[in-house]
Amino acid sequence: MAATNGKYKVHVKIKRYQPAENAEPYWQEFHVEVEGNDRLLDTLNKIKWEQDGTLTYRRSCAHGVCGSDAMRVNGRNRLACKLLMQDLGARISVEPMLGFPVIRDLVVDMDPFFAKYEKVKPYLVNNEPAPRTERLQSPEERERFDETTKCILCGACTGSCPSVWANAEWVGPASIVNAHRFIFDSRDRGGAERLNILSDRTGVWRCRTIFNCTEACPRGIHVTDAIEEVKRAILYNSTDGD
Repeated sequence: MAATNGKYKVHVKIKRYQPAENAEPYWQEFHVEVEGNDRLLDTLNKIKWEQDGTLTYRRSCAHGVCGSDAMRVNGRNRLACKLLMQDLGARISVEPMLGFPVIRDLVVDMDPFFAKYEKVKPYLVNNEPAPRTERLQSPEERERFDETTKCILCGACTGSCPSVWANAEWVGPASIVNAHRFIFDSRDRGGAERLNILSDRTGVWRCRTIFNCTEACPRGIHVTDAIEEVKRAILYNSTDGD
């Protein structure tokens, strides 16, 4: 890449889908002047604001917290706001995540994703009488599920999973990660119910331990390990029940 005064040109190929104008998806190419410390989201904004205002994608916080700008970049699911242009090369492909229905351009339908998330009851369940103070935990009890609290529901793990691509009914890794967060919370009393939900044919057993989800997670969560821990909890509870 030849840079002049810190700027250089990149070739960005974006998979477009605009059903009102064209029933089939197609690729469109753009040439954009960028700087190395620009983010991919900056580049997409530049394309939209300066070259093609019809380009559609989600964005919000631009700091890797909201998870709204997850997309497939050079064949890997990533957050556009966290990717430096200097790390992407001179030729970049951008497309919507696989495994999700595409609404328009890079915007996918997240409704089925959130329906599966809700299915695992991703909230604290405790019907015991409320204590006079907060429900305390030891540092060790908090550490037990600390990693899975980091999920931002971007869908990058789910969209990278071949089991999701093959079966739209499967609950998917993100839902299991959020179930894990409460199954191993010492204050929660809904673990058995969640394990029962995840033990059916659309639950954890469809995971093939491919590790795509772990590689895709922008928060560094060891997703596959969390799924394996839930599998072991189901087996333990089943044996314990016998």
